[in-house]
Amino acid sequence: MPDLLIWMIPLAPLVAAIVCSCGSVFGIQHQRAYIPCWLALAISALLSIWLLWTSDVSGGVRTIEGFQWLAIGRVNVGFNLQIDGLSIFQLAVVCVVSFLVAIYSQAYMKDDSGSARYFAIFSGFVFSMSMLVLASDLLMMYVFWEGVGLCSYLLVGYWYQRPRAAKAATKAFLVNRVADCAFLMGILALSYGVNQVIRTEQSVIERLSFATIFECAPSIASSNPLLFGFVSVCLMIGAIGKSAQFPLHVWLPDAMEGPTPASALIHAATMVTAGVFLLCRMRPLLQFAPDVLVAVAWIGGITALLAATIALFQDDLKRVLAYSTISQLGFMFMAVGTGAAHELMPVAVMAAMFHLCTHAFFKALLFLGAGNVMHAMGDVVDMRRFGGLRSVLPKTYILFGIGAVALAGIPPLAGFWSKDGILAVLFDASSDRDYGNSFIALFAFALVTVFITSVYTFRAFFRTFHGKLRLPKEAGEHPHEASVVNIAPMIVLALGSVTAGMLLGPTGVLVDLFDHLPSLRKVSDHHGHEGIWLPALSIALSLAGVAVAWLTTLGEVTESTLPSKNPFVSAGANRFYFDEAYDLFIVRPIQALAGAASAFEAGFFDMFWGKLQSMVLGFGKLLRVFQSGLLNHYAAAIAIGSILILAFMALS
Repeated sequence: MPDLLIWMIPLAPLVAAIVCSCGSVFGIQHQRAYIPCWLALAISALLSIWLLWTSDVSGGVRTIEGFQWLAIGRVNVGFNLQIDGLSIFQLAVVCVVSFLVAIYSQAYMKDDSGSARYFAIFSGFVFSMSMLVLASDLLMMYVFWEGVGLCSYLLVGYWYQRPRAAKAATKAFLVNRVADCAFLMGILALSYGVNQVIRTEQSVIERLSFATIFECAPSIASSNPLLFGFVSVCLMIGAIGKSAQFPLHVWLPDAMEGPTPASALIHAATMVTAGVFLLCRMRPLLQFAPDVLVAVAWIGGITALLAATIALFQDDLKRVLAYSTISQLGFMFMAVGTGAAHELMPVAVMAAMFHLCTHAFFKALLFLGAGNVMHAMGDVVDMRRFGGLRSVLPKTYILFGIGAVALAGIPPLAGFWSKDGILAVLFDASSDRDYGNSFIALFAFALVTVFITSVYTFRAFFRTFHGKLRLPKEAGEHPHEASVVNIAPMIVLALGSVTAGMLLGPTGVLVDLFDHLPSLRKVSDHHGHEGIWLPALSIALSLAGVAVAWLTTLGEVTESTLPSKNPFVSAGANRFYFDEAYDLFIVRPIQALAGAASAFEAGFFDMFWGKLQSMVLGFGKLLRVFQSGLLNHYAAAIAIGSILILAFMALS
């Protein structure tokens, strides 16, 4: 593909963002603001698919020269693109899912007077995410990493008039700043380490290009292991924050305050997967830090199990899906962490990317389905207030059910194949000589999470669509199915949820089409090496979860009979009090410190400057006596001064 067309993939959304922002200048009313967004994202989606189809990266990495933004001495900042199997695969997923969500957004936001602002931010988000994926150096990736964070802040707080939305956006922004600060520190330390190895007059950008970093990684790891460990940990923390992993997962559920399409965009294939993409991109460096990779795997395992458990006890449909996203990202982190067993690194990375792809389809489908439910129920999302909606929303019922089956990992849908690939690499890693015991435990964590995932997914599905029809008063007398514009992108996502796993998994159809992507072929070749028992166990756990969900919602055991005063259930419903813990141990101490600083400022600095002010005023009053403004006084003073000077000269 010509370089200019590749540059159009990220630049088309940027142009759309500018046009939507200046809609009044171009004569575009807010009801038509979706048009430039649709056109731009359609261009990006088609070109990204074409790039995936036609690019031959078997010979290595291809760098596309861009433009120089800043040149001051040795500081040369430019924008170049890097094309390889990892970037074009992620780019296609991001652009296609974003385009489908943008189509859905038109019907969802048509009555909103600020829709032009929404589509401008939406387009800017896709631009930043595309540039993050295509970045050829770590500094450029960080710039657009922050751009993605800014756009997500604006989307979460889109309805800024609502206090909860404004608070949720601020929370997401601040939590991510903690992780992003660590990420920046890692970049600076890595730049220093690379400079110590190459000792040339290279610019910062050249030192931080991925090619240079990966070339210098072995030398840095051997000559300065402390610095290398610090860099690896900082990169891990950056990924943890963006992908909402324990203990920085608290921002993601509150991000549900934004429009539902924005939630689908953030939680499906884009922002939250940036942390996984960072770890996969930096795999040639992280392979020299196996302890950090094991830590990544443990964080992923803890997050997957914790978030799945919390999702069991949530009554808010969107929060169930939010915690599901956190849990599934934990699966991806576990997959990447198995790269601590060096021979599994290529398979581990692509197992994570495989699940990232399938998750993008079925999670976006589920969020858009939740948007249909909210629209029909008058924005009510509490599952305790509605039920039996399959007769009211028959199309949404089928499409949401497809997403639920995929998320639960039931064959032949996509989630089964990618989840089974992660279980397979975890099982293989359990035989590693150095870290086998850790991966045995994580394999057990993953199996338990598979069961819990099926339970909470189908509890939400059954509570929403099965049972006796119950409608909240906000739904009105005649709630109706979503429009064609809402349903059409969901059908495409449902097709992806059904077919993506089989295409990338056992059949190898995409592998045959894209033979120049050997990393995908490794996933396909690896699948099934453990024999039939592992997928059989996975299927049994998923089906058992469906049965438990049925019994606890529609069978002999009902929700009213569950132990409402059970402390574990209460803790799960309150998200295990993580927000309260942060408030107690972080927010309140900082507020107390700020109060003490304010009191010190008032007690000392205000007094000091007050006294200084009084001294200046007093000195000014003293001088005022000699500045009367009368000429005879000034003449007398001159005469007296002259006599004194002459007397002094005569006496001396």
